[in-house]
Order: sequence, then structure tokens, then C-alpha cells
Amino acid sequence: MQKDTHTFIQQYKGLGAFGLDRETDEETIMFYLQKFSEDSFLKVLIPRLSDQELEEIYLFVNDRLKKHISEDEYHTLFLKDR
Repeated sequence: MQKDTHTFIQQYKGLGAFGLDRETDEETIMFYLQKFSEDSFLKVLIPRLSDQELEEIYLFVNDRLKKHISEDEYHTLFLKDR
């Protein structure tokens, strides 16, 4: 059973621009993050990042999760272990 999905990117027909309005900004971030998380892209990018850059990305994501997602949401939506 596959837990992870990227369905938004398959159907997105928006501008992919940032700074126009909140809705477009949110859609653009979803677009970027789904493109960013593609296995083939990350296999190229990750080895090129410094140790500090890896840590910065980890800390940024972890900080946003702790700030905006409950413990239950973290397990249910992010880890999908419940």
C-alpha cells in the first residue's frame, strides 16, 4: 500500500508565481515542494548540499512542523504511522 501521494502537481494549471495573492502563493508553494520532493531531483541535489545546508533544511522543516502541526497530525498526516 502506497502511503505518499503527489496528486496536486498532476492537476495544477495555475501560474506558479509568488507574490500575487495568498491563494496563488499557497498553490505555488505546493507546486515547488512537490517538485522539490521528487526522488530523481533529490538524488541529484542532496549530495551537492553541504552538511550545514542539510542541517538548515532539516531544522527549517522541523521548526514549521512543531509550530503549525499537532502531535497527532504529525503522526497521522506527516509520518502516516497511525
